Amino acid sequence: MTLGVIMAGFGGQGVMLMGQLLTYAGMLDGKQVSWMPSYGPEMRGGTANCTVIIADEEVGSPLVTSPDAVVALNLPSLDKFEDIVKPGGLLIYNSSLSNRPPTRTDIRIIAVEANDIATELGHPRVANMVALGALLEATSLVSATSLEQALRNILPVHRQELLSINLQAIARGRASVEPVLA
Repeated sequence: MTLGVIMAGFGGQGVMLMGQLLTYAGMLDGKQVSWMPSYGPEMRGGTANCTVIIADEEVGSPLVTSPDAVVALNLPSLDKFEDIVKPGGLLIYNSSLSNRPPTRTDIRIIAVEANDIATELGHPRVANMVALGALLEATSLVSATSLEQALRNILPVHRQELLSINLQAIARGRASVEPVLA
């Protein structure tokens, strides 16, 4: 099994961190992984996206032209990536920052009020972790244990106090996803 994911948003929203955490957690789960960042020309506020591949076999190329899943943290990312999600794939979008829902009918769509949930938690900057939690719940790409361990390992010593709020944000993102009925 090989799954390709694109995560996208404005620079400064933590898109790259989401991708790094997912990749690291995949490694902890014993998977083959690839992470490829892509930045716009601006440092903050410009576009940023990354591609993550998690596979049971060796990853031949880091390119994903038809992703199994897309996480769009803002409207420009939704506009850019909605059309390339593989039919039957998944689109998670931050409904806090999108003034329109996706229009595709051949994919699973999950609206997550990532910014609103992060603000409720008292930390607006953890909206990315809310979205990552939604992705984890919707796909089981990686185990929750590995994602938590990846977060513990990636946070620098001087930022360990942020572990708890990030874990809360991931949990809230997971809880925001409606279960799929068989």
